[in-house]
Amino acid sequence: MADALGHLARYEFPVKLNETTKNYPEAMSNLEEGQLAMDMKAAMSANPDPEAVARLSSKPLYNSQLRTTCVATMLEGGHAYNALPQLARATVNCRVLPGESVDDVQKTLIKVIADDKIAMEQVGRYNLSPPSALTPEIERAMVDLSAEFWPGIPLLQIMSPGATDGAYLRSAGIPTFGNSGLLVDIYDNRFHGKDERMGVKSFYDG
Repeated sequence: MADALGHLARYEFPVKLNETTKNYPEAMSNLEEGQLAMDMKAAMSANPDPEAVARLSSKPLYNSQLRTTCVATMLEGGHAYNALPQLARATVNCRVLPGESVDDVQKTLIKVIADDKIAMEQVGRYNLSPPSALTPEIERAMVDLSAEFWPGIPLLQIMSPGATDGAYLRSAGIPTFGNSGLLVDIYDNRFHGKDERMGVKSFYDG
C-alpha cells in the first residue's frame, strides 16, 4: 500500500482547462506581480510553458484549477501492535474536473498503482453536472452587491474545487452560482481541516 501511494503522490493528471479555469488565471495575472504573474500568462498562452505550469501546480489553489487531483486522505491497517497487518486500506479523495469521466479517472489510478494485489472500489455516488453559463444579469448583481462591501475589489470567476449542493441543482437543470461573501486569504485554505477558521469581520460581512 505504501508503494502504491508513493506512485500516486508522484503522478499528476494532465492539465485540462474550461472557460472558467482559463479566464481566472488570465484575470489574476493582472493583479499578481513578479514570477507568479508571468507564470500565469505563460501557462495560459497558446503554447503553455511546462516550467510555468509546474510552478503554478506547486500551489494548491492553482493546481486544483488546472487538473483532476487524487490525494490519500485516510489510512488504516493492522489489528494489533505485535502482529503484521493482514490488511491495509487507503481512502483517496478525487476532485474530478467537470466533463471528465469518473471511470476514466479510476482506470488511470489502476494503471498508476500497477499492483493487482490492491483492489479499488468507488465510495459513494458521484454526481456529474454541467457548468452553468454566467449571464450578464447574474454577474451584474454580484458585482453591484460586492461593491457595497468591498469597493474597488474586482469580482473574478473561479471554479470551486468542491462539489457543493450546486452539483445537484445543476443536474436538475437549475443554473447555480456561488458568491460566498467571505473575504479570506486564498493561500490559507483550511476547509474541512481540524483548524478550519475565518475572520470575525468576514463572518459578519458574509
